[in-house]
Amino acid sequence: MNHVVTHPRAPFATKSGRLTVHQLPAATDNLVWLIAAPSGEAAAVDGPDAAGVLDFCAAHGLRLTTILNTHTHGDHVGINRDLERRGLLSSLQVYGPKGAAADVPGLTRAVDEGDAFELFGVPVRVLLTEGHINGHVSFCIEDALFCGDTMFGAGCGYLFDGPPAKMHRSLTRLAALPADTRVCCAHEYTQDNLRFAFSVEPNNPALNERIRSTWALRGRGECSVPSTVGLERQTNPFLRHDSPEIVASVARQMPESDLSTPERIFAATRALKDRKVYKQLTDADLPLS
Repeated sequence: MNHVVTHPRAPFATKSGRLTVHQLPAATDNLVWLIAAPSGEAAAVDGPDAAGVLDFCAAHGLRLTTILNTHTHGDHVGINRDLERRGLLSSLQVYGPKGAAADVPGLTRAVDEGDAFELFGVPVRVLLTEGHINGHVSFCIEDALFCGDTMFGAGCGYLFDGPPAKMHRSLTRLAALPADTRVCCAHEYTQDNLRFAFSVEPNNPALNERIRSTWALRGRGECSVPSTVGLERQTNPFLRHDSPEIVASVARQMPESDLSTPERIFAATRALKDRKVYKQLTDADLPLS
């Protein structure tokens, strides 16, 4: 099956200009981020396999030296396993979650909340962002956030391990980052997430504009990721517990829910999305004109 993105985003430089971030589509909707230094060294963030990363490095004169793993699902540590099969993993530095260290192939440094290290001379800050899966971490590198399956474009990951309180804390922390922080998540799921967002907050002008721009991008095969923390604050329903419209929508559709705190609003909103009723909305129902 072909990838949903046929025209990846152009590479971007982090704030200092010392690192360049490339977007590499993988599998059907995964997004691998390859972080390159002027020296030619490169680090890959997650991935289902190694083929695309190795081919890109060979074509662009880069040398893969480092892997950053946000969590241990197969489409994120698959790159480690593939490199191991090729006899290439043992020569690499592998950073991964301390809370799931045993499940990170080739791990050389386990990282956790508050840890810091340098990647090609640039500081990296580690945040524990559990909720999707235990041990999940995110990497902040200047104005780029590599957040795996915690925050998506207009959405968040499934709560496989949960509980909702953990994911709510994680998202709240990510939402507090500077507004211009690029959200480099691991999948192109934005259209589906926006469809749900519209189902609970149809009168949000910023959301309506994001729907129009995203449908235009995706219609050309382009990628909607990375977004920014500022855009997510405006349009991501899982960050918008203070929206009266969202609270009213969730209360109407989930009348049994306790919506007395931000955490409980989040839990009910996530549970509502999991019911998938919003998928009945067609493009004709959306503000595309």
